[in-house]
Amino acid sequence: MYKSPCSRLSGLIGASLKQKLLQNVPRCNYSTRTIIKLYRRDPSDRLTYQHLNFLKRQYVTKNRNGLRQRAVPKQQPVVTILEEAEDAVERQVQRIPTIGPEQEELSAEAKPKVSSVDPLTRDAVKPEASSEVGTTEEAPHIQEETELSKVARLDRQWKELKVELSDLPDVYARLAKIKLTALVVTTAAAGYAMAPVPFDPLIFFVSSLGTFLASCTANSINQYFEVPFDSNMNRTKNRPLARGQISPLHAVSFAVACGVPGIALLTLAVNPLTGFLGALNIVLYTCFYTPLKRLSICNTWVGAVVGAIPPVMGWTAATGALDPGALLLGAFLFSWQFPHFNALSWNLREDYSRGGYRMMSVTHPAMCQRVALRHSVGLIGLSAVAPVVDLTTWTFPIISLPINLYISFLAFRFYRKGDRNSARKLFFCSLWHLPMLLLLALTCKKPRPRQDSSTPDSTPVLV
Repeated sequence: MYKSPCSRLSGLIGASLKQKLLQNVPRCNYSTRTIIKLYRRDPSDRLTYQHLNFLKRQYVTKNRNGLRQRAVPKQQPVVTILEEAEDAVERQVQRIPTIGPEQEELSAEAKPKVSSVDPLTRDAVKPEASSEVGTTEEAPHIQEETELSKVARLDRQWKELKVELSDLPDVYARLAKIKLTALVVTTAAAGYAMAPVPFDPLIFFVSSLGTFLASCTANSINQYFEVPFDSNMNRTKNRPLARGQISPLHAVSFAVACGVPGIALLTLAVNPLTGFLGALNIVLYTCFYTPLKRLSICNTWVGAVVGAIPPVMGWTAATGALDPGALLLGAFLFSWQFPHFNALSWNLREDYSRGGYRMMSVTHPAMCQRVALRHSVGLIGLSAVAPVVDLTTWTFPIISLPINLYISFLAFRFYRKGDRNSARKLFFCSLWHLPMLLLLALTCKKPRPRQDSSTPDSTPVLV
């Protein structure tokens, strides 16, 4: 008694499904035939999702960990002569009378000349003036390029430059990113000065020189790996390797000539711990930070660790040990780099995107603003920790509070607005904030405890 309604319902559903399938069969056959024809036309071209009806807008496919654009190029419309010609030429063509073959020689001089230039290049050629039209334009001609204009055109194009011996210091300075290297040496010197030990000028000079050479090595190898990407960015297209001023072998030789003596100085003349930190910084910068720039936004955190190591190297060069004060100085540099670099990269998003770098400002702009604000506020907390670890006196958190509040305020504006103006102000503030913060920490350095003359470490007095 209950089977009849159920069988009717199933019959109705089956009939409707069958009808829909029969309606879709011609469409499916058409799609299949289209795909087969496309494959037979060009068997070397792999089938992509854009050949299917429901994924026609998928123009980019991923093959072997690379993105390939599979969109069909737009065909250029066929342009006729009259479409590209000016109005004067059109009227001129309309006024030409029909000339028979017997009158060609007689009317050759009176016939207006019509340019036989390619329609696509007609805009660059001006038509001849006609007495009937009443214009004063010159006759069509193809301008010949002079030798001077050819030299000027070639100078504007990319070409390999020949470098004189006197230009090598400037090339080496740009290869080593001399401004960034100077900042690294300055932070390392600040770490040495903040250490609670007597100041030794010789060790200070040797550690600064070794840090300088290690930074030159890291920056040179970084540019060696990024030559094809630097040439696509306006900010880096004039680097020595991107312009071809020096060969890659020359750049690697310069890096080795700086790195080997630099690490040797830090290890043998200072202490092995400082040499290990210098070698670790080179490896982190070249083998981790550089490739991560094209893979993940984690590169910013790895780069912050690289920037935080130099003050720790200065501290270990003076004391030979890793103390809480050294780690706090590294934390200052770690947090400072986020408002500094995030603000810098915000106005360079187009360049980074063109170079294929995965920066926070390109892929995660909201996170870029949040992280800059978070670490700017974190500088206030780190300043309060400095007296706790006996790095500074309690006056340091108080006198450093205005500059920390100001950079936090600019970071908050950058977080709220996210425009170029707020990013630019935050970046320029970070340029003077770090030297001022280190200088205040040095002035508020906790005095070193005096050693008693009775202690065995004191120098014996000779009578």
